[in-house]
Amino acid sequence: MDIHDELDRPVTSKVLVLSLILTLLFAVVEAVSGWWSHSLALIGDAGHMVSDSFALGLAAAATWLVRQPPSARHSYGFGRTEVIAALTNSLIMLAIVVWIFMEAVARIQSPEQVIGGAVMIVAGIGLLVNVVIAVALHRGEQTLNVRAALLHVMGDILGSIAALVSGVVIYLSGWSMIDPILSIFICILILISSVRLLREAMHVLMEGVPLHIDLPEVGTAIAGEDKNVISVHDLHIWSLSSGVIALSAHVVVKDLSEWDNLLVHVREMLDERFGIKHVTLQPETSTHVIQPMVYRSAERK
Repeated sequence: MDIHDELDRPVTSKVLVLSLILTLLFAVVEAVSGWWSHSLALIGDAGHMVSDSFALGLAAAATWLVRQPPSARHSYGFGRTEVIAALTNSLIMLAIVVWIFMEAVARIQSPEQVIGGAVMIVAGIGLLVNVVIAVALHRGEQTLNVRAALLHVMGDILGSIAALVSGVVIYLSGWSMIDPILSIFICILILISSVRLLREAMHVLMEGVPLHIDLPEVGTAIAGEDKNVISVHDLHIWSLSSGVIALSAHVVVKDLSEWDNLLVHVREMLDERFGIKHVTLQPETSTHVIQPMVYRSAERK
C-alpha cells in the first residue's frame, strides 16, 4: 500500500483552515487585550492559542503535503514536514511557558492592577470561539490529525475558562492575585501538551518504534504466520510521519516457491493487527544468521 494512503483522504481541510484563521486572529486579540489590561491570564491563553494554531496548521498542511508525489530527492514524500514543524512548535512554546511563568512569579511578588471587565469580556468571547471550533472539528471526519487538533482546542477551552474566571474574580472582588495564579495554571497546560508533542516528534525523528507497538510481538507474529517461516531477523519498525508506520525485515523460509502467498498473508496480518501498511520483507533460505534479535514462532522455539 502506498504510504500516502493513510492521509490521502477528502478530510475536513476547509474546517481546519478556517479554525486556524479564527484561532490565530483571536490569539492576536487576546495578546493585545492582555497587554492593555495587564492580564497575564489573557497573554497566557493567547500563547496557548498560538500553539494550537500551529497544530491546526500542521493538520491542514498534512492533508496537502501528503498528497504530493515522491521525488528523486524525497523518495518518501513530504510527510515528515509535520514532524519537523511540531518539534519547532514545541520548542517555541516551551520558551513562552518559561517567560509567562517568570512574569507570573514577578506579579505575585509585585501585584499590578488588572482591568477585570476587559479580561472577562475578551475571555468570554475566546471561550465562545473555541467552542465553535471544537464543534466544527468534532462534526468532521475523525482522522488522526483532526483528533489531535481537537485535543489542542479542548486545551484552549480550559485556558479560556481560566482567564474568564480570573476576569470575573477581579471584576467582583478586585483581587488581582488570581491573574498570575491562573497564569501558572495555563502554563502547566501548555507545558504538558508541549512536552508530549516534543517527545513524540523526537521519537519519530529518531526512527523509534511507535509507542503503541511491541517489536518482539510483531516479530513473533510474522514468524508464526505460516509453517513455511523458520525465523525473522533484522526487524525494524518506525514512523514515516504521523499515522504512517513502516516495517522492514528479513524472513527465513523453507520454500521460496511459496513466498508470494506468504507475503500477501503477512501484509494482511500486519495491517489488521498492528495498523502497519508500508511493509518491506526480504526472503532468505539460509538459517545461519548471526543476529542479536531473532524471532521464531512459539511452537518452534
